[in-house]
Amino acid sequence: MGLVCALVYLLAIINFLPFAFKRDIVKVTSGAGNKDKVFAAQDIENGRFLHRFPLEKLASYGFAYGTLASEIILGILDDSFDMRWRHKFFIPAFAALPMFGLYFVDFGITHVVVPLPLRPYLGDLIDLGGFYYLYMAAICIFCPNSINMVAGINGIEVGQSIVIACLIVLNDALYLLPTIHQPHPAADSHLFSIYLLMPLIGVSMALLMHNWFPAKVFVGDTYCYFAGMVFAVVGILGHFSKTVLLLFIPQIFNFVYSVPQLFHVVPCPRHRLPKFNARTGLLEPSVVVFTEDQPLKPVIGEVLKILDKLKLVRVQTDGKGRVAEMSNLTILNMWLVWRGALREDRLAIEILIMQTGVGLFGLWVRHSLALLLFTVDNRF
Repeated sequence: MGLVCALVYLLAIINFLPFAFKRDIVKVTSGAGNKDKVFAAQDIENGRFLHRFPLEKLASYGFAYGTLASEIILGILDDSFDMRWRHKFFIPAFAALPMFGLYFVDFGITHVVVPLPLRPYLGDLIDLGGFYYLYMAAICIFCPNSINMVAGINGIEVGQSIVIACLIVLNDALYLLPTIHQPHPAADSHLFSIYLLMPLIGVSMALLMHNWFPAKVFVGDTYCYFAGMVFAVVGILGHFSKTVLLLFIPQIFNFVYSVPQLFHVVPCPRHRLPKFNARTGLLEPSVVVFTEDQPLKPVIGEVLKILDKLKLVRVQTDGKGRVAEMSNLTILNMWLVWRGALREDRLAIEILIMQTGVGLFGLWVRHSLALLLFTVDNRF
């Protein structure tokens, strides 16, 4: 049902555009009070004064729409043909190429502010040039795939997307408060973010009603890619991508935690979702078993034993003291290692509470602790 959710989202965005540009449309049509005005021949030949309409703002919606539509196509292909990770990993960056072109033409800034301790050596600003576009491509790859990696239990994909979207809307609202001097230079960017995120929250909450435990429908990879790309689009075109990454701290941790399996340092099964125990009705950490066909290097086994003592992974050893199995390296399995077996909805609720807490901490870091490194908060 992720495809249905994504298509309804696209329809909502299209239907909302006249309202987003209502004031501008009024200015270039008879709504401005010029219904009885007599136009000269040259005015009729040239048409409306379209130069009054902010086409550069409309372009952001158009290119965002095209990027999201392309990402939805990727999700449809993945759900239909079960594509391998190595085949689909970089595709989001290609889907975002038109958005990068718009960024180059409309904004084009590739400078970043240097933290205070490094300014004596690097200056106030440093120009990353083409590397900034690689950074944006990495965001477009990471956001959709990160939502897809924290998956496998009812409601978790949609739930984390709703939490992240609400936190970004909260951050947007901080720039639109009456207590902030208006019009704020970033007000349009954060309105653009809100306009894209509110429909996402709406369709996601409707989907969550059917996807929560016990789920009646599954979301599929289409929803994960589409929702993740929405966050990448608002971060890049809204010019606050680093703030968005602060709200992805659990997803970043999950990726780093999964690296040994993703790069096959230890065996990585096709699916690593928690294991359902039919006898107890609870979820337990799923495991990967080491065999003679899939041997584990002794040094890696010793590292796993240390991680087991730190409660970061659960391992079982054989009679010779060698690691025979280990829990899969995902944040869901690690949470079960910490908390013990849990019912599926309880696990989802605890993960979403953690996501909310970490996200609020990230916003506090962005608007309070960051002042120690950058001297000023751009809200003011």
